[in-house]
Amino acid sequence: MLPTNVTQLIGRTPVMSIEVPSRNSKLVLKIEKNNPGGSMKDRMARSMVVAALQDGRLAPGGTIVESSSGNTGIGLALAAVEFGLNFIAVVDHHAAPDKIRMMRAIGAEIRYVEGDFREDEVAVVARQRLAAQLGAQLPGAMFMNQSDNPANPEGYADYVDELMEQLPGGIDAFVGCVGTGGSMTGISQRLKQHLPTIRTIAVEPAGSIVFGQPGHSYYQSGTGTPAGDEVGKVLDYSCIDEGVQVTDQQAFETARYIARRKALLVGGSTGGAIYKALEFIASGKLQGTVVTTVADGGEKYLGSVFDDDWMAKRGLFDPSIAARLDAWLFGQARAA
Repeated sequence: MLPTNVTQLIGRTPVMSIEVPSRNSKLVLKIEKNNPGGSMKDRMARSMVVAALQDGRLAPGGTIVESSSGNTGIGLALAAVEFGLNFIAVVDHHAAPDKIRMMRAIGAEIRYVEGDFREDEVAVVARQRLAAQLGAQLPGAMFMNQSDNPANPEGYADYVDELMEQLPGGIDAFVGCVGTGGSMTGISQRLKQHLPTIRTIAVEPAGSIVFGQPGHSYYQSGTGTPAGDEVGKVLDYSCIDEGVQVTDQQAFETARYIARRKALLVGGSTGGAIYKALEFIASGKLQGTVVTTVADGGEKYLGSVFDDDWMAKRGLFDPSIAARLDAWLFGQARAA
């Protein structure tokens, strides 16, 4: 039966293997950028909207309000069209311009938070405050509050079910980004139900406070929890075996490396997860089949992560990272 709306295209995303011969392991990427909104957040966005309509917090013709760096906002914009709702996205200067253009193209109203923020400062606290105010003040509106919304992690059940079918030989570890904690919690909890011995590794940007490290600014978008914000209530630490940090340089250089070596454009946060997954495989801390998510595509970051001038001006280049990746994957550095 043919789909009749775009959200029916969510899911059933492909997987791709990167072999690590020296360790007799492989890193399997689940290509969530193939969802219609271009990210894994399509899954949880629709889940939150359906839950709100079912329990009466939203009514047909109502308004969704959400703070977003872009991907959740795009997913909510898709769901708003399907269910006849309005959508207001509260964003800051840190959001990738192409994500904002996508939301507008689908019909979202964009509200920027005001304030004197540094370029590498994520204004999550101000965004959340404004979104909550709008949700309380506007008739028929609801602040979706993805950080504390239980329908966020519930939206990833199908992700895990798909993985179990795609990888019948089993999964030994999962490495994922952690921001609000929705995807990491939803995926890890369900994986552990199927595979109690699986190792789950959560990756946050250096500067994020999810695992208790000192907070400072960072450029990675849509991941981590910046200083001054609170970790989302949806995050279940008990299903995470280890939390680690990745620098902007490691994340972005890896994203660029994967584009050059594998012709796959991945976003900056995905670059960070891939870097840590390969580091853990190379060190022997993870073995066998290791899965990570291509949370979104590099197409949204052509003006930042994949722009040489942007990277150079911010001191984000580090050629040693590509050499390290070559050593992990091929046993020696390759010519550029």
